[in-house]
Amino acid sequence: MGSQSRLAHVVLQTAQPKVLSDWYCRLLNGHVVYTGPGLTFIRCDEELYLIALLALPVPGQRSPNTLGLHHVAFTFDDLDSLLARYEELGRAGIRPAAPVQHGPTTSLYYRDPDGNQVELLIENFATPDAATAYLEGPECAADPIGPAFDVERMVAARRAGAQPGELTTRAWALAGPPMPHPLEMLAAAATAADN
Repeated sequence: MGSQSRLAHVVLQTAQPKVLSDWYCRLLNGHVVYTGPGLTFIRCDEELYLIALLALPVPGQRSPNTLGLHHVAFTFDDLDSLLARYEELGRAGIRPAAPVQHGPTTSLYYRDPDGNQVELLIENFATPDAATAYLEGPECAADPIGPAFDVERMVAARRAGAQPGELTTRAWALAGPPMPHPLEMLAAAATAADN
């Protein structure tokens, strides 16, 4: 097998670098390691920086229909860590736009103050081969995206002793209250961000 790569950093252009800096530091439990004219670096892991913010010379507005980055994803080690971050962010007023049980991952999609999508997730399978087998199976073929789920219901179930393997399935997500399709939830969040 060839050499492996891993995410080094993401650079976002913004007209509001301080707002985005505060938001990403809160979201990823990071801290600013450099800020200078038009540039901010945020460290969240062992890299020098994970998020870089490049201030636009002239503030502009981005259209939700333009080409560009769809989302950036960050993984957590386990369900308890993901749910702990969800609760911490909720106390700070940061709520997910769409919680999605993809099957291979349990994901929470957020929108930053500029409208960029950020996915916080856990892997639901022990190996990439097991996740690939799921992707090639009938459940994924019937619905490649997966259902939305009630995160508060998941938090309560986990506190009551439900095991992660039970909570990170589409069957569990579908057994909860009816939810809009994740794409509808994301579209609504994009519309709200634009207003």
